[in-house]
Amino acid sequence: MKINLKRVNQAFHYEAETTDKIIVNIDANPVIGGEGKGARPMELVLMGLGGCASIDLSLILKKQRQELVDYQVEVAATRDETPAKAFESINIHFVLTGSLDADKVEKAIELTLTKYCSVALSLNKAIEITATYTIN
Repeated sequence: MKINLKRVNQAFHYEAETTDKIIVNIDANPVIGGEGKGARPMELVLMGLGGCASIDLSLILKKQRQELVDYQVEVAATRDETPAKAFESINIHFVLTGSLDADKVEKAIELTLTKYCSVALSLNKAIEITATYTIN
């Protein structure tokens, strides 16, 4: 896996390009000179976590023969007061729609976050990652 990062302007706007030629715009917080031209790096981490967990959860529920019609995910984080402002905790809230067994959903979420989601497994173990869900 590899990405290329290219500086777009003299502020903090960058373009990250994947090997598949997908471009993601990255920018800094306006407090330090960002111009709102892309996602902030820590937002990208949360997006990656939400995307990875969503893919894995969907695959596990499919294997469990659960009828998942639709879902949304909200990822919220708190950050510490160090200069780096690292994540202290992250909560992933899944809003699932379909004919789903709550026990199977809970097991699927546990497997997602402890065994399959490479982003969750790559984050510092000091970060408390929790998950909640709603079934519609």
